[in-house]
Amino acid sequence: MDLSTTYLGFRLPHPIMPGASPLDRDISTVQRLEDAGAPMIVMHSLFEEQITAEALAMVDAAETPAESFAEATTYMASPPDHSIGPDEYLDLVRRIKGAVAVPVVASLNGATEGGWLEYARLMEEAGADALEMNVYELAADPHESGAQVEDRIVRVLKAVKEDLRIPVAVKLSPFFSSLGHMARRLEEAGADGLILFNRFYQPDLDVENLEVAHSLHLSDARELPMRLRWLATLSAQRRLSLAASGGVHGAQEVIKAVMTGAHAVQMVSALLRHGPERLATIRNDLAVWLEEHAYESLAQMHGSMNLARCPDPKAFARANYMQILQSWRA
Repeated sequence: MDLSTTYLGFRLPHPIMPGASPLDRDISTVQRLEDAGAPMIVMHSLFEEQITAEALAMVDAAETPAESFAEATTYMASPPDHSIGPDEYLDLVRRIKGAVAVPVVASLNGATEGGWLEYARLMEEAGADALEMNVYELAADPHESGAQVEDRIVRVLKAVKEDLRIPVAVKLSPFFSSLGHMARRLEEAGADGLILFNRFYQPDLDVENLEVAHSLHLSDARELPMRLRWLATLSAQRRLSLAASGGVHGAQEVIKAVMTGAHAVQMVSALLRHGPERLATIRNDLAVWLEEHAYESLAQMHGSMNLARCPDPKAFARANYMQILQSWRA
């Protein structure tokens, strides 16, 4: 069975790959992912705050007098404790490149326009085959409009593309007033691909200790439908690569994502739960399903359930919405 696909210009043996996660921090685990058939390794994101924290630490070390009292350091809050800094990240890129034969995708989340450029270039120099721009931003400034937020993202993408030779994909959140318009702007600005979607991890409250509680909840298949809706829409409108991220736990989710137009499918939670070998199981299940349903290749299935044949996607979406609401029975 031919499961091959093309994503970000890379011809891959199948579409199922690990997404950005802590799995890449151990080289033996990365090698297990490759042994399980991962066609591409997507690294966890380096955040601009980590770059800034390391720079502040160096300045602090250089400027703090040797005879200063230890108690004085408690007067100022320290930067967050990040488990891996920018230099370690670049070294990790090099080590992963040396350990596997598949393409390696670095991931960067910048908070300012200047913060993206230098480290995007350094990641390419360290050996990254592609870059994932992780646009993780909460637009909470009441003086900045949605248009200004979008303009900044597009401006940064253009600058990064002008500076790099490797492909660049943008990992988006679904929270844009017109996601189709934003996707068009990003494609016109040079994006090679879009990843749908980033997961916003919501904080909870510890009401007894009056603290913000940070907890990670792994995804489940219920998160997939939002991805399917936009894959079906964008794959009918855009020509760039599309990847699904979030809610993929088995072959059925992979099939749905590819049918709606995904060129690649990123998995994290299933691999964290079951280990890297889960990837091989899902790849085999995908091949069996295609054979049982008389498909000759993955390409034959790709985009078969998108909205390319629908003259009015907006009306189609509203009709589905009304039908679902009216289908409830107590």
